[in-house]
Amino acid sequence: MRILIAHNKYIHFGGEDTVVNNEKEMIKSNGHDVFLYIVSNVQINSFKKKLTTTSNIAYSIIQKNLFYKKLCQIKPDIVHVHNFFPILSPSIYDACIDFGVPVIQTLHNYRIICPGAFLLRKNKICELCVKGSVCNAIIHRCYRNSFIASLSASWMVYYHRQKKTWANKVDRFIALSTFSQKKFVGATFPANKIIVKPNFVKIKYNFHRLDERNSNVLYVGRLSYEKGIETLLKAWEELTITLKIAGTGPFLKIIQDLNSKTIVPLGHITQRQVSIEMAKASFLIMPSEWYETFGLVIVEAFAHGLPVVASNLGGISEIVENNVTGLHFEPGNPKDLAEKVLWLHTHPDECKRMGENARKVYEKKYTPEKNYEILMDIYQKTIENYEIKHS
Repeated sequence: MRILIAHNKYIHFGGEDTVVNNEKEMIKSNGHDVFLYIVSNVQINSFKKKLTTTSNIAYSIIQKNLFYKKLCQIKPDIVHVHNFFPILSPSIYDACIDFGVPVIQTLHNYRIICPGAFLLRKNKICELCVKGSVCNAIIHRCYRNSFIASLSASWMVYYHRQKKTWANKVDRFIALSTFSQKKFVGATFPANKIIVKPNFVKIKYNFHRLDERNSNVLYVGRLSYEKGIETLLKAWEELTITLKIAGTGPFLKIIQDLNSKTIVPLGHITQRQVSIEMAKASFLIMPSEWYETFGLVIVEAFAHGLPVVASNLGGISEIVENNVTGLHFEPGNPKDLAEKVLWLHTHPDECKRMGENARKVYEKKYTPEKNYEILMDIYQKTIENYEIKHS
């Protein structure tokens, strides 16, 4: 099979980029021909390029033509789009239609139903634009807290909502969780086109069998409000357990300036270092306060036999089963989080049991081998349906 993967990278490497790399290597290692069409927001480095990107955000004829040339060169059996925003734009779907190849879109976030992408406004869950007017996002400046940026992103959502792009130009969507799938179906996306396929992780460093775990608690991820960092810090005002925080973001300096005896900021660390920290920690915390579509770090923790204390919210509460692979707490409630952390810390046998369960869940659901089976089934059925439709 010849597969063309299209992806618009953000300036800072993130979870979507990890998924693209993982899937590319997984498919390639199974004998298929994999090709990449990658653009990066790093190239938006001048006023002229910013103006061009903004004006073409809903539909870029330039990218459509470039993508069509790539299709003619590669002649793929299927196109898999991960992110088109803001440079590629949904115009690449028309290139696929013109060439005659089916297209799959992974729904990594909520951008095509929410201009701000996170269903979050002023740090609270917001779904005003899902079925209502996207003017709400312009009024509240939901994208980058900018009127112009919000206007541009909102226009993209409105334009393709009116054109029925999502219903007519994408052959299959991949949602990362059942929760995410339901959100898009609720936004009038065709239910028969959305298939659930979780992300996966490949363990490069075999540290998950370490027996000598310490009592440290670990957080890995972006240090921003929607990730629940403020709630996490407030919860630790009542705790004397050591918390290691790996990652960068707006809260990094705040954490560093705390000069806390119990909170250890690790900053940015390598994947190998993350693996080592997960192998040594007693459990992971995932305190997100937005509707995470998945939460790749949870699966990474599971792979290391690490239970997770997670917000009872969005896709992450679907991955972490309460009292089986971790514990749930009320999102945004530092008192409840502190209580759950303290309970798990003072019940090491239960913590170990949940960690063992987490590893079993990883082996059952989130290995490259299992993910490959699901993805190939999606590809093959999409191609078959496309051929029947166009025969």
